[in-house]
Amino acid sequence: MGAYILRRLLLIVPTLFGIMVINFVLVQFVPGGPVEQVIAQMQGEGDVFGSFAGGAEDATLSDSDGKGYVGARGLPQEFIDELKAQYGLDKPPLERFISMMWNYMRFDFGESYFRSISVTDLVIEKMPVSITLGLWSTLLSYLISIPLGIRKAVRDGTSFDSWTSGVIIAAYAIPGFLFAVMLVVLLAGGSYWQIFPLRGLTSDNFSDLSLFGKMVDYLWHITLPIVASSIAGFATLTLLTKNSFLDEIKKQYVMTARAKGLAERRVLYGHVFRNAMLIVIAGFPAVFIGVFFGGSLLIETIFSLDGLGRLGFEAAVSRDYPVMFGTLFLFGLIGLIVQILSDLMYVLVDPRIDFEKREG
Repeated sequence: MGAYILRRLLLIVPTLFGIMVINFVLVQFVPGGPVEQVIAQMQGEGDVFGSFAGGAEDATLSDSDGKGYVGARGLPQEFIDELKAQYGLDKPPLERFISMMWNYMRFDFGESYFRSISVTDLVIEKMPVSITLGLWSTLLSYLISIPLGIRKAVRDGTSFDSWTSGVIIAAYAIPGFLFAVMLVVLLAGGSYWQIFPLRGLTSDNFSDLSLFGKMVDYLWHITLPIVASSIAGFATLTLLTKNSFLDEIKKQYVMTARAKGLAERRVLYGHVFRNAMLIVIAGFPAVFIGVFFGGSLLIETIFSLDGLGRLGFEAAVSRDYPVMFGTLFLFGLIGLIVQILSDLMYVLVDPRIDFEKREG
């Protein structure tokens, strides 16, 4: 197992390098940039997209024609060159990429172009929201989906299985942001009841509350966004658990265990559970990383939460390259490490699995 983990750790380097190369190359072909963003703001257009809305006569001009960026005709070329030098865009792309990767290898992600704060501090600042959504959404999904999926597998074909399947399919079909809007309308003072707060993770007087009061206030604020962000994952995980149990229940070793007179509960949780949970555990990294690192822009916007989802969107719109590439490198690295931890969880659940023999 040690050799397998070592190989996986060594594979992180080329994999992460490939991710960064592909995204860096793609960004070079995307219209706009931080310099154009600054020019658009100086000319009162709000953001760089306002420059592209003016028609063909405002199309991006190449540096070779002496006019440079969109909207730069009224600005001195010296000023444009200073902006490019300030953002490091006066260097060739290959040189910029090598310098960026060298800094990232030392975990130096630089400073945001437009926020005057380091990328690391910015991510730490947004982390509480993403931790809240990721941790509690994943925990809620697993606590509900696994027992429900087992129950549906045991009572497969009954009325319980039928009506719960209808509820699950409906939950899967409803987009998370639409469900969030419905929760706001019903329970956050939209049109009916004012039971839960609409925005933020805590109340304004949070620091004045007792420890128990802080816990209640925190849970009170996160209830709606957590439920909204869990709805799709809950449906998928429930059906996955049910199908995994059904596949295992039909196998020969289960019939043998029953024939020996073992109690049904011992058969299910002593034998079937360990094997059926392998595929569920395999999906855990994807579920956690998807909710935690990817965030949910619409969920965060609806409930006025400032997390990594909004950070990534705003960085992409404003072409804040240090934030874009810094978070891509950091989250890509963590994601690859979590995949290795997933394999270790496989072995923990079922010691019979040996990745080294399988690779050999």
